[in-house]
Amino acid sequence: MRQLHKSKRPVVLTVDGKAAAIVQDAAAYQRLLNIAARADAREGIRQGLEEARQGKGRPAREFLEEFAAKQGIPR
Repeated sequence: MRQLHKSKRPVVLTVDGKAAAIVQDAAAYQRLLNIAARADAREGIRQGLEEARQGKGRPAREFLEEFAAKQGIPR
């Protein structure tokens, strides 16, 4: 734990000379989670834009009218 706090870098734990686990501090782990979440969001946006370029999808008004009708929401 001292090495982890001092270096602020992940520590690789080995078994028989092979990496078995990586230990990192909570702040570094949270940064990693945040990076992964941003990457997921960007990929979702990229896919949506690609589908729009391909003509997939439909107008929002059409969707909202259908949704309201299915859910019994008065317009």
